[in-house]
Amino acid sequence: MMPEHAGSSSLENRWVQLAIMVLSTVTLSNMQYGWTLFVNPMRNETHWETVGIQLAFSILIFLNTWLAPLEGWVADRYGPRLVVMLGGLAAGTSWVMNSRAHSLQTLYVAAAIGGLGIGCVFGTCMGTALKWFPERRGFASGMIAAGYGLGAAITAIPASRMILVSGYRHTFFFFGLLQGVSIFCLGAFLIKPAVSVHRLSSTGRIRQGQEFTPSQTVQTKVFWMIYLVYLMIGSGGMIVTAQLGPIARDFGVEKQTIALLGLSMPLVALAVSIDNLANGLTRPFSGFLSDKIGRENTMLLMFCSEGVAFLGMAALGRQPLAFLVFAALIFLFWGEIFSLFPAICGDTFGVKNATANNGLLYTAKGTSALVVPLANLLVAATGTWTAVLLLMAVSSLGAGLLAKLVVDPMRRRMFTPEASPVKRAGAIITEVI
Repeated sequence: MMPEHAGSSSLENRWVQLAIMVLSTVTLSNMQYGWTLFVNPMRNETHWETVGIQLAFSILIFLNTWLAPLEGWVADRYGPRLVVMLGGLAAGTSWVMNSRAHSLQTLYVAAAIGGLGIGCVFGTCMGTALKWFPERRGFASGMIAAGYGLGAAITAIPASRMILVSGYRHTFFFFGLLQGVSIFCLGAFLIKPAVSVHRLSSTGRIRQGQEFTPSQTVQTKVFWMIYLVYLMIGSGGMIVTAQLGPIARDFGVEKQTIALLGLSMPLVALAVSIDNLANGLTRPFSGFLSDKIGRENTMLLMFCSEGVAFLGMAALGRQPLAFLVFAALIFLFWGEIFSLFPAICGDTFGVKNATANNGLLYTAKGTSALVVPLANLLVAATGTWTAVLLLMAVSSLGAGLLAKLVVDPMRRRMFTPEASPVKRAGAIITEVI
């Protein structure tokens, strides 16, 4: 195997490395975004309660994110290769175990292993991309995040049909092997970014701050304010990702079909495919946009639009076409969090420890996943998903306003020389406007 710091000239090309990492996240995507296809079939066969099944999803996301700082620390020091290869093995093992799970306890163990796998692959690829492209953080993080969304868009309809024909267990087994082997092989070609690629852009509206260690990062007020915004916007998307099938059942559209291009397709399968396409495409676009107009301005635009999409789903989602449209809009205006937050993290806390620092911020996604089973309890109390959707609309609008009115001024003050503790130690702070 090739040394991780070096390789052939083609592998040392940062665009080649980005392509490998994007393919890795494409293959990983079903772990999160294909989950909703399995919930109702699993419930129908096993007679487990939806709340119990969805606890596995929360475990998956919680451990995926809360292990990310440790995985990022390892990747920052030893390179991405072995971390991603380990992640591939864990991802494959998780879904193979799902295919054999005859108790909720086994499902939960599989979810924990899957959470380790997602964190190793997605978190490592994201942090490594920030290092390869410090002058295009929004675009690079958007491409990694796009792969994570687009993979499920490609496989949602085939997976849905396989579930109908062969059952959900066979589908778990087939895609588990496919994703595990693919990621393991792709990870073998990753190399650690050289210091020479750490260069800053001389154009755009990117403010570059000092280099923070993870321990310094968590001591700043701006980190926790960004974390709060992440929690507020992340919760709604996590709920819809996991609960789209149950929401469709509650709204009476689960068994509806939609005619598209002369073909009649199940509404939920088509929605998952379109949603993940929108979810993936918005990520590089939003990252690129934030490189141009600023992170907080993009957050204000996208997060408030997300709130409007939730209101539309609550009001009109019982119509099949409206359900399809507003679900797609929810994912369109939510998916960019996976490019905007890594980018703002790199801007604010530097690139030297980008993987570990972004891992710390990424734990907000895991915390927001805890809302998923709580949403089921609110539905049980109210008898409908409408209250949950309205609550998520308010949270999304609040996140956009906090990003612009609170985070933006805090970061501006942080970049002034007199506000920087590292400045006093001789570090240089640059601001590019």
